[in-house]
Amino acid sequence: MVLQILLLSFSLALDAFSVSIAGGINAQKAKVMHAFKIAAFFGTFQAVMPLLGWFVGESMKAYIGGIDHWIAFGLLVIIGIKMIRESLSDSGEKKSILDTKILLILSVATSIDALVVGVTLNLVEIPFFLSIVFIGVVTFILCFLGFLFGKKIGAYFGKKIEILGGLALIGIGIKILIEQL
Repeated sequence: MVLQILLLSFSLALDAFSVSIAGGINAQKAKVMHAFKIAAFFGTFQAVMPLLGWFVGESMKAYIGGIDHWIAFGLLVIIGIKMIRESLSDSGEKKSILDTKILLILSVATSIDALVVGVTLNLVEIPFFLSIVFIGVVTFILCFLGFLFGKKIGAYFGKKIEILGGLALIGIGIKILIEQL
Protein backbone atom coordinates (compact mmCIF):
# COMPACT_ATOMS: atom_id res chain seq x y z
CA MET A 1 0.00 0.00 0.00
CA VAL A 2 2.79 2.47 0.87
CA LEU A 3 4.53 1.61 -2.40
CA GLN A 4 1.33 2.44 -4.31
CA ILE A 5 1.06 5.78 -2.54
CA LEU A 6 4.73 6.59 -3.25
CA LEU A 7 4.37 5.71 -6.93
CA LEU A 8 1.26 7.86 -7.18
CA SER A 9 3.03 10.71 -5.37
CA PHE A 10 6.08 10.58 -7.64
CA SER A 11 3.99 10.39 -10.80
CA LEU A 12 1.93 13.42 -9.79
CA ALA A 13 5.05 15.37 -8.74
CA LEU A 14 7.02 14.90 -11.97
CA ASP A 15 5.48 17.80 -13.89
CA ALA A 16 6.00 20.19 -10.98
CA PHE A 17 9.56 18.85 -10.56
CA SER A 18 10.32 19.57 -14.22
CA VAL A 19 8.85 23.06 -13.96
CA SER A 20 10.95 23.65 -10.82
CA ILE A 21 14.13 22.75 -12.69
CA ALA A 22 13.16 25.11 -15.52
CA GLY A 23 12.37 27.82 -12.97
CA GLY A 24 15.73 27.35 -11.26
CA ILE A 25 17.47 27.71 -14.60
CA ASN A 26 15.71 31.03 -15.10
CA ALA A 27 16.25 32.35 -11.55
CA GLN A 28 20.01 32.65 -11.21
CA LYS A 29 19.94 35.14 -8.32
CA ALA A 30 17.60 32.98 -6.27
CA LYS A 31 18.35 31.83 -2.76
CA VAL A 32 17.41 28.71 -0.79
CA MET A 33 14.42 30.65 0.55
CA HIS A 34 13.13 30.90 -3.03
CA ALA A 35 13.49 27.14 -3.50
CA PHE A 36 11.42 26.73 -0.35
CA LYS A 37 8.73 29.07 -1.78
CA ILE A 38 8.58 27.11 -5.05
CA ALA A 39 8.41 23.79 -3.24
CA ALA A 40 5.76 25.07 -0.82
CA PHE A 41 3.51 26.28 -3.65
CA PHE A 42 3.82 23.11 -5.73
CA GLY A 43 3.60 20.78 -2.71
CA THR A 44 0.55 22.57 -1.33
CA PHE A 45 -1.30 22.58 -4.66
CA GLN A 46 -0.47 18.93 -5.34
CA ALA A 47 -1.88 18.01 -1.91
CA VAL A 48 -4.91 20.32 -1.92
CA MET A 49 -6.13 19.53 -5.45
CA PRO A 50 -6.86 15.83 -4.75
CA LEU A 51 -8.66 16.92 -1.60
CA LEU A 52 -10.73 19.34 -3.66
CA GLY A 53 -11.42 16.63 -6.23
CA TRP A 54 -12.45 14.23 -3.52
CA PHE A 55 -14.89 16.71 -1.98
CA VAL A 56 -16.38 17.83 -5.25
CA GLY A 57 -16.59 14.25 -6.53
CA GLU A 58 -17.79 13.01 -9.85
CA SER A 59 -19.52 16.26 -10.85
CA MET A 60 -16.15 18.02 -11.14
CA LYS A 61 -14.74 15.19 -13.21
CA ALA A 62 -17.53 15.66 -15.72
CA TYR A 63 -16.70 19.36 -16.10
CA ILE A 64 -12.93 19.29 -16.08
CA GLY A 65 -12.12 15.74 -17.21
CA GLY A 66 -12.47 16.54 -20.90
CA ILE A 67 -10.49 19.78 -20.89
CA ASP A 68 -7.96 19.47 -18.04
CA HIS A 69 -5.14 18.65 -20.43
CA TRP A 70 -5.99 21.65 -22.64
CA ILE A 71 -5.91 23.99 -19.63
CA ALA A 72 -2.54 22.68 -18.45
CA PHE A 73 -1.17 22.77 -22.02
CA GLY A 74 -2.30 26.35 -22.59
CA LEU A 75 -0.93 27.68 -19.31
CA LEU A 76 2.45 25.96 -19.68
CA VAL A 77 2.89 27.01 -23.32
CA ILE A 78 2.03 30.64 -22.53
CA ILE A 79 4.52 30.75 -19.64
CA GLY A 80 7.16 28.90 -21.73
CA ILE A 81 6.85 31.32 -24.65
CA LYS A 82 6.98 34.27 -22.26
CA MET A 83 10.13 32.83 -20.67
CA ILE A 84 11.83 32.37 -24.06
CA ARG A 85 10.82 35.85 -25.19
CA GLU A 86 12.18 37.41 -22.01
CA SER A 87 15.47 35.52 -22.28
CA LEU A 88 15.97 36.91 -25.79
CA SER A 89 15.13 40.49 -24.85
CA ASP A 90 17.52 42.89 -23.18
CA SER A 91 14.84 44.54 -21.06
CA GLY A 92 15.26 44.28 -17.33
CA GLU A 93 11.58 43.43 -16.79
CA LYS A 94 11.82 39.66 -16.45
CA LYS A 95 9.12 37.70 -14.73
CA SER A 96 10.27 34.40 -13.35
CA ILE A 97 8.84 31.48 -11.48
CA LEU A 98 9.60 33.52 -8.35
CA ASP A 99 6.83 35.95 -9.28
CA THR A 100 3.86 34.86 -7.15
CA LYS A 101 1.33 35.27 -9.98
CA ILE A 102 3.41 33.13 -12.36
CA LEU A 103 4.02 30.57 -9.61
CA LEU A 104 0.31 30.39 -8.87
CA ILE A 105 -0.51 29.75 -12.56
CA LEU A 106 2.19 27.08 -12.81
CA SER A 107 1.03 25.44 -9.58
CA VAL A 108 -2.52 25.18 -10.91
CA ALA A 109 -1.36 23.97 -14.33
CA THR A 110 0.77 21.18 -12.89
CA SER A 111 -1.81 20.05 -10.32
CA ILE A 112 -4.90 19.70 -12.50
CA ASP A 113 -4.17 15.98 -12.88
CA ALA A 114 -4.08 15.74 -9.07
CA LEU A 115 -7.59 17.20 -8.96
CA VAL A 116 -8.88 14.40 -11.19
CA VAL A 117 -6.92 11.81 -9.18
CA GLY A 118 -8.69 13.07 -6.06
CA VAL A 119 -12.03 12.17 -7.60
CA THR A 120 -10.90 8.58 -8.10
CA LEU A 121 -8.91 8.11 -4.89
CA ASN A 122 -12.05 7.38 -2.90
CA LEU A 123 -12.81 4.50 -5.30
CA VAL A 124 -9.61 2.56 -4.54
CA GLU A 125 -8.45 0.95 -1.34
CA ILE A 126 -5.73 3.45 -0.49
CA PRO A 127 -5.91 5.65 2.63
CA PHE A 128 -6.95 9.01 1.23
CA PHE A 129 -5.50 11.42 3.77
CA LEU A 130 -2.20 9.54 3.94
CA SER A 131 -2.09 9.77 0.15
CA ILE A 132 -2.50 13.54 0.05
CA VAL A 133 0.17 13.99 2.73
CA PHE A 134 2.59 11.80 0.73
CA ILE A 135 1.71 13.64 -2.50
CA GLY A 136 2.41 17.02 -0.89
CA VAL A 137 5.64 15.97 0.84
CA VAL A 138 7.10 14.14 -2.18
CA THR A 139 6.24 17.09 -4.44
CA PHE A 140 7.78 19.53 -1.95
CA ILE A 141 11.05 17.59 -1.74
CA LEU A 142 11.36 17.03 -5.49
CA CYS A 143 10.57 20.66 -6.33
CA PHE A 144 12.96 22.01 -3.71
CA LEU A 145 15.80 19.88 -5.07
CA GLY A 146 14.75 20.46 -8.69
CA PHE A 147 14.82 24.25 -8.31
CA LEU A 148 18.29 24.18 -6.73
CA PHE A 149 19.52 21.80 -9.44
CA GLY A 150 18.12 24.08 -12.17
CA LYS A 151 19.82 27.08 -10.58
CA LYS A 152 23.13 25.23 -10.53
CA ILE A 153 23.00 24.13 -14.18
CA GLY A 154 21.71 27.56 -15.20
CA ALA A 155 24.75 29.21 -13.60
CA TYR A 156 27.02 26.76 -15.39
CA PHE A 157 25.51 27.18 -18.86
CA GLY A 158 24.69 30.88 -18.69
CA LYS A 159 21.78 32.94 -19.95
CA LYS A 160 21.05 30.84 -23.06
CA ILE A 161 19.84 27.98 -20.84
CA GLU A 162 16.75 30.09 -20.07
CA ILE A 163 15.56 29.30 -23.59
CA LEU A 164 15.89 25.62 -22.74
CA GLY A 165 13.81 26.22 -19.61
CA GLY A 166 11.04 27.84 -21.68
CA LEU A 167 11.19 24.98 -24.19
CA ALA A 168 10.96 22.52 -21.28
CA LEU A 169 7.73 24.15 -20.08
CA ILE A 170 6.29 23.97 -23.59
CA GLY A 171 7.43 20.35 -23.84
CA ILE A 172 5.71 19.47 -20.56
CA GLY A 173 2.52 21.09 -21.86
CA ILE A 174 2.75 19.09 -25.10
CA LYS A 175 3.45 15.88 -23.14
CA ILE A 176 0.35 16.43 -21.00
CA LEU A 177 -1.72 17.08 -24.11
CA ILE A 178 -0.43 14.02 -26.00
CA GLU A 179 -0.97 11.72 -23.00
CA GLN A 180 -4.62 12.74 -22.83
CA LEU A 181 -5.47 12.66 -26.53
